[in-house]
Amino acid sequence: MFQQGLSGLNAAAKTLDVIGNNIANSATVGFKQSQAQFADLYANSLNGVSGNNAGIGVSVSRLAQQFTQGNIETTNNPLDISINGGGFFRLTTPTGAVQYSRNGQFLLDKNGFVTNAQGNFLNGYQANKDGVVLQGAPDAIKIDSSDLVPVATTKANFEMNLDSRSQVPVKVPFDALDPTTYNKQTVLDVFDSLGNPHVLSTYYVKTAANTWDVYTGSDGRERSVALIAAATNTDANVIQARAAYQAALLTGDATQIATANHAFADAAGAAMTQALQDLPTTLNAPTMTITQGMIDDLAATFTGPTHLGDVIGTNPDTILSKMADAVSAPAIKVSTLVFDPQGALSTTAMANVDPLNTLPFTITLPVFPDTGAVKPLTIQTNFAGTTQYGISTSEKASTQDGYSSGHLERFAANADGVILGQYSNGRSRPLGQIVLANFTSVDGLTPLGNNAWVESSSSGSPQVGAPNTGTLGGLRSSSVEASNVDLTAELVNMITAQRVYQANAQTIKTQDQVLQTLVNLR
Repeated sequence: MFQQGLSGLNAAAKTLDVIGNNIANSATVGFKQSQAQFADLYANSLNGVSGNNAGIGVSVSRLAQQFTQGNIETTNNPLDISINGGGFFRLTTPTGAVQYSRNGQFLLDKNGFVTNAQGNFLNGYQANKDGVVLQGAPDAIKIDSSDLVPVATTKANFEMNLDSRSQVPVKVPFDALDPTTYNKQTVLDVFDSLGNPHVLSTYYVKTAANTWDVYTGSDGRERSVALIAAATNTDANVIQARAAYQAALLTGDATQIATANHAFADAAGAAMTQALQDLPTTLNAPTMTITQGMIDDLAATFTGPTHLGDVIGTNPDTILSKMADAVSAPAIKVSTLVFDPQGALSTTAMANVDPLNTLPFTITLPVFPDTGAVKPLTIQTNFAGTTQYGISTSEKASTQDGYSSGHLERFAANADGVILGQYSNGRSRPLGQIVLANFTSVDGLTPLGNNAWVESSSSGSPQVGAPNTGTLGGLRSSSVEASNVDLTAELVNMITAQRVYQANAQTIKTQDQVLQTLVNLR
């Protein structure tokens, strides 16, 4: 008699429990709201057929989670990752158990693994040192924070337009220090095996219609400083002369200081002369020349200690600086570019040039200073996209494949789950790739709490793959998926559940009054 009302009270109470849980988790990232679903009850007769009665109440058939998409909200943490579409993050616990979650709030632990607040590891594919993602069995993702290994320049390409209206320079021969002997100069930073930058200068000299000679060389100042260092840092006479100069400074005597300064200039000049003679073999560079009168200006003019005012450099450092300014290295001709009447490079015409010119051109660049890197720097150079049209000479793009070492500064995941690291040298490299998992029946997943589920016999086996493939959604870094709870709807449902509870309580009260009436019959 009271069964229907009691079952109704239980159902309404269960509804309020579910609504309360939804409201409590309305701000929980990745939470999926639940819905209480009910079924009516009928008593069976002895033969198993439902009787012609009014029913015996209601029962809870299941609590169904609603796996609908929550709103995407942006954050300032690159390890906050949201899923836009189907799928779950695959996580492993420290004991190796596999869980699944839509909560993408992650962090780095002390060992560099990407984990959630419960210490479970985000799964994906690791990348090797070259940035190649190695797909296989998904495993815990570890962020490699080591420095990016430098790569020496081996290839370069110059894409530009050379003005066909340009005139042949009136001044010959070519001299890198004289801009009137060439039409155009470009510079490009290249890198040796240790990641040290070097300046590759390229000069273009028009020699005839549709014909241009190309010269290359290193920056003169860079070579000069390197040469001075090579000539003076290890020369015993120069080291002794510098020490004598320092000792003279302590005396404060102008005559002794001037004499010591004179002696240092002589030693440095002698060392420089010897370095110039040894340069092609010791530094793997083309022969460098010393400007006319450099030694005379820096040493021979020091006629004695009474002529301190005639000394060009008043201390060893300024003397070395002036010597560096005086040293230069000639650029070397490496190729001839020949264009056809349509303004494109003509490989056939270039092959007829003496000596033979075929792309790519090989540039042998000296390495300065001597830091222990592989030397010389050999670069294969192309001019793909270079034209000769009747417009101003302009550089379109110059590229090379080398780079210096760099520190990992930041990283973020893209829509395909690839975690891209950005380094201090401006380069980027994949560090790994996040995987997602989906199920034939997500309703069959077993909830564990902490926004985690595990597979069950009802869910089917997981289909694991890269984001944005198949039924798997895309990822967004620096964002989270908010709870899919509609707070307004839940408050309305709460009012409805309260009315249902009151109505079922009223049926019990009415049944009680009927029974009381029967008991009171005389």
